[in-house]
Amino acid sequence: RHAETAPLPSYDEILVCSPDTEEEEVELLVRRALSPGSQDQKIYCLLGADKLVYQVSKQLESHFFRLVQSSSIPNYRFLIFCNVKADNSYVITAFDAYKMTFPDCSETEIQTYLKTQLQVPSGTAPVAQAFEEPHQQNVKFVFSERAGMGK
Repeated sequence: RHAETAPLPSYDEILVCSPDTEEEEVELLVRRALSPGSQDQKIYCLLGADKLVYQVSKQLESHFFRLVQSSSIPNYRFLIFCNVKADNSYVITAFDAYKMTFPDCSETEIQTYLKTQLQVPSGTAPVAQAFEEPHQQNVKFVFSERAGMGK
């Protein structure tokens, strides 16, 4: 069950997948989720994992099951989000035994939760103010071909 006050995952807990997502990116997130020290209430998420190419999907499966078997962490938090209509996805097939449907929440409940979580407090740092908009909801995605270039 969801908690209305629980925070959203932070940037280091999420990998948004595309056909260009590389094996190393996926492996890094899986390692974060299943390594000692990952039990600090973080929730690691692969979003759009159905978009991964076949080879990367196979490596995701391999890394995950290898690390689960060798890990001493009983309560890891690792979520893989896929489009239910992507029935030709290797990820969906490989992780079928773990499949769960999204909790039954109304659209209004989700919107209320997001509005609460995405508030920027007054007097925030200049970086957050750069994207300031009405209602102080500041969620922006910045994509770059060159990782680590100051974003």
